[in-house]
Amino acid sequence: MIAVPEEFARCTVEREGERGAAWLAELPGLVAGLMEHWGCVPDGDITHGGVGLIVPVRRRAGDSAVLKVSFPHPGNVHEPDAFATWHGRGAVLLYERADDRFAMLLEQVRTSTLAEVEDTDEVMRVAGRISRTLAVPAPHGLPRLRDQADGWAERLREDAGELPHGLSRYVLDATVATIDELGRVQPDTLVHGDLHARNILRADREPWLAVDPKGYAGDPAYDAGTLLKARAPALLEADDLGKAVDRALDVFAEAAELDRERVRRWAQFHAVHAAFWGRRHGFRVARSGARLDWLTAFADRLAELLTPRAV
Repeated sequence: MIAVPEEFARCTVEREGERGAAWLAELPGLVAGLMEHWGCVPDGDITHGGVGLIVPVRRRAGDSAVLKVSFPHPGNVHEPDAFATWHGRGAVLLYERADDRFAMLLEQVRTSTLAEVEDTDEVMRVAGRISRTLAVPAPHGLPRLRDQADGWAERLREDAGELPHGLSRYVLDATVATIDELGRVQPDTLVHGDLHARNILRADREPWLAVDPKGYAGDPAYDAGTLLKARAPALLEADDLGKAVDRALDVFAEAAELDRERVRRWAQFHAVHAAFWGRRHGFRVARSGARLDWLTAFADRLAELLTPRAV
């Protein structure tokens, strides 16, 4: 039986409560059953993400793979559908799936991520190329981002009215306009949905491959905001944050072959969402305290920078 990492267990219980504790109790047996079913044996140190346990394994044929088992959650349902559609183009290969157990057997890649690259231009360029590769027609059955537009608008109204914040009226109006003008009519293109640099890993088959997709159908420019938010520490080291943000958008848009203005508007939408999400829920890396205050303040500043002033 495997040993579940303590940090993963603690975070799961903090987030999911009794359901999380019950799932963790069953997890070692679940992993053992899947490895037997798929003919695998453990082959390395267990790691984890926010909601998924990653077990390196070796298959019957002798090749390496990883067994990923995620906590059952609606946000994890379509991950294997995205992998199956890409079939290894820009993302790791899917070998086996057990949807009822939120489990997959996946191609093994390295543990180093694009987030470890210091050059922001290179990060944005690689992510843009990955985004372009992943932008293929979405299969039927995936959640459409356009169907979330009413919910986005409602949450924005609630957050702006209920939470103390310093976001300008013109910033909020611009976000509403993005929801109305870009959010309600979107293409049926498969998008990753959470394409930040930690979800792009070094690999052997290709230099970089994506992991942990949400599997949405929508505008590929939507992914730019998640990427930009996660690049916050590096961007803040720039002498001129505004120029650094503009440069990052330019490089991503060119590499992804996307309209730069759509990329900017979706990035602004994500920054506003992050500003309110942090105030209401905190972030996985900071639930309270000075770091949370710093992150929400950065989200506010980023949202302002991404909103052009009316002339």
